[in-house]
Amino acid sequence: MNQKIEEPYTTAAELLALPHDAMLAKIASWSDERLNREISRWEFWARAGQLPPSGSWQLWLVLAGRGFGKTRMGAEWVRARAVENGHARIALVGATMAEARQVMIEGESGLLSLPGQQDLYWEPSLRRLTWPNGAIATLYSAAQPDGLRGGQHHFAWADEIAKWKNGIQAWDNLMMGLRLGNAPRAVATTTPRPVNLVRRLMDQKGAAITKGRTRDNKANLPSSFLTAMERAYAGTRIGRQELDGELIEDIAGALWTRAMIEACRVQKPPEMRRTVIAVDPPITKGGDACGIIAAGLGDDGKAYVLGDHSVSGLSPEGWARAVAAAAQAWKVDRVIAEGNQGGEMVEATLRAADRAMPVKRVHASRGKSARAEPVAALFECRRAMFDGTFPHLEDQLCGLIIGGGYEGPGRSPDRADAMVWAMTELMLGEGERGVGVRWI
Repeated sequence: MNQKIEEPYTTAAELLALPHDAMLAKIASWSDERLNREISRWEFWARAGQLPPSGSWQLWLVLAGRGFGKTRMGAEWVRARAVENGHARIALVGATMAEARQVMIEGESGLLSLPGQQDLYWEPSLRRLTWPNGAIATLYSAAQPDGLRGGQHHFAWADEIAKWKNGIQAWDNLMMGLRLGNAPRAVATTTPRPVNLVRRLMDQKGAAITKGRTRDNKANLPSSFLTAMERAYAGTRIGRQELDGELIEDIAGALWTRAMIEACRVQKPPEMRRTVIAVDPPITKGGDACGIIAAGLGDDGKAYVLGDHSVSGLSPEGWARAVAAAAQAWKVDRVIAEGNQGGEMVEATLRAADRAMPVKRVHASRGKSARAEPVAALFECRRAMFDGTFPHLEDQLCGLIIGGGYEGPGRSPDRADAMVWAMTELMLGEGERGVGVRWI
């Protein structure tokens, strides 16, 4: 007797990837039973980044921006564990008891709000949620870590762990009770912050880590919200942390900190009385980037970073054309070019791109960090500012270490070095001592 082979499950993303007519034909071919079965599954609607990773992980750490869908991910994962295991004992841990209840249980994406959820029995006074098959989830507060002592669980969902006041202690107590069954597992969902617990879990051996941005969930968020968030926070520290889900940390001994950069950011600079482009040329073709930074001296006597036009992987002729284009766009008074590596060649390359380019060569007699220290002081006392956001440049600045050394992205702080040249030209003058610059 021939057995009917059931068509495998599909996803909304797979349907949307089909041509319109093919998508409609596929949906029309489904029975009502099949259609109801598909649209009731979380796996049908979820994005790939919202589904549990494969493998034998014990910890799934989700680090993502606000609105990514972290709460729905955690709630759906808990529901699946409860439905498949009637003996499951599950810990639900929030930053506080009120937040745990309001978000994890009763929130718009909480367990009680999941579609198709039936006959759940919620006992707020006992902090207990019971499924018809007997699975039980119990609510805990990370603010009271001793409350996690004694409890035993098969699974755990820890929400917004970066907000936990007693993070390490609460997490350790949770893990010591995660000892039921053959494969106990925990999911931790949070917007990342540089706190000890998040750092520790990121380094945990065998942890599965999912990262994501707010805009990944744009299909389920108002476009006006996304536009407003991008306009207000794109590229800023808070935007990169809260929207892009990045873990932004300061390096010990860095000349620039994230807080200092944020404090020096302006929305509308004054008129510029003088503008320059500074260039940190790459030593070899296809090597480091060519740092190209536009800066200006405002009518208020302060210097402003105006633009980052840095390019990578270009020939000398290619990056010289990029410098010429930036110089023309800003109508600069001067182009400052570091000439330590083939100074005459650098100047000749730039002039070949634009004969009228007002090039000034400089030669560094001290290291990058030493040259950067007096420029960092300008930002500290608010004499130098950022007109907008420059994530790549800012990352490099925060990697320059007092006394020498670089711990930022890439092999060389090319953008940061170019900015230092620009600020030196605008604010420190040719005769400034201690800058380590010789003008040619």
